[in-house]
Amino acid sequence: MSEIMVAAVQAAPVFLDKAATLDKARTLIKEAADQGASLVVFPESFVPAYPDWVWRTKPFSSMATQLYGLLAEHAVDMSGPDGEFLAEAARDHGVHLSMGVTERYGSTLYNTMTLHGPDGRLLRHHRKLMPTGGERLVWGYGDGSTLGVVDTPLGRIGGLICWENYMPLARAALYAQDVQIYLAPTWDTSDVWVPTLQHIAKEGQTYVIGCCQAIRSSDLSDDVPGRATLWSDDEVLARGLSTIVGPGGGILAGPLEDKEGIVSAVIDLTRCASGRGMFDPTGHYSRPDVFQLHVDTTPKRPVTMHEHVEPEETV
Repeated sequence: MSEIMVAAVQAAPVFLDKAATLDKARTLIKEAADQGASLVVFPESFVPAYPDWVWRTKPFSSMATQLYGLLAEHAVDMSGPDGEFLAEAARDHGVHLSMGVTERYGSTLYNTMTLHGPDGRLLRHHRKLMPTGGERLVWGYGDGSTLGVVDTPLGRIGGLICWENYMPLARAALYAQDVQIYLAPTWDTSDVWVPTLQHIAKEGQTYVIGCCQAIRSSDLSDDVPGRATLWSDDEVLARGLSTIVGPGGGILAGPLEDKEGIVSAVIDLTRCASGRGMFDPTGHYSRPDVFQLHVDTTPKRPVTMHEHVEPEETV
């Protein structure tokens, strides 16, 4: 399969309400599938919300503790009904589904990107290696066992979350696995984020799907702790900028700014191979006699309570 339609869903979750956010996601998955998308990508920590308060509260204050408690309560358990919900959503609409979640494993929360196949099978489960700044107050560290690319009928799919994409060695690990569709869910909507996606597409000669929430403080209900004090009226928390980029760095769709919507594009995977004929960062252009990369793929914690996905080979 060379030509396929891919879609980035830019939307606001129902803030810290897992059940309502999953219901909203199901509607959006159907909408994208009805438009012809074979791959549907959601933003970083869409379920149950990105913990924006970590940049606003005093660490371990009463307010921060209340919000963390809600995040933990509404976090996703991949081994239970939440994981089955995502599997059913992919299966019901016949799509590959990538969802950004705050995952609860035992007593630890992780920033996780999942990928289910159209049969509902969990194909890839990546935990963010290094939460950024204040994120370390709510999320644990991932490990190299989930840093991989999976071969699918659509192509070889992998990706990194938000500022992981600024880790050159993490990108190199994916390039070395011949990633063709590179997922980059994020919370970053700065002016340099779209150029970052273009750089990755050029560097890796890969398609890049950048996906973020479009959310304002007015999307938060009044009963969210700190709603009246942490956020000003109608403040922009994230402006979206979801974008799809082709190998070489040209923008195919987006960026979509300051509103909810679905950004989609038809991609042709033959462009990846042709671009790498000139530049392949971990192939003929790599100089392995000078540079070598070792990735520790030993799992520190299993993917779910009942299932472990074997890591793909890395460099």
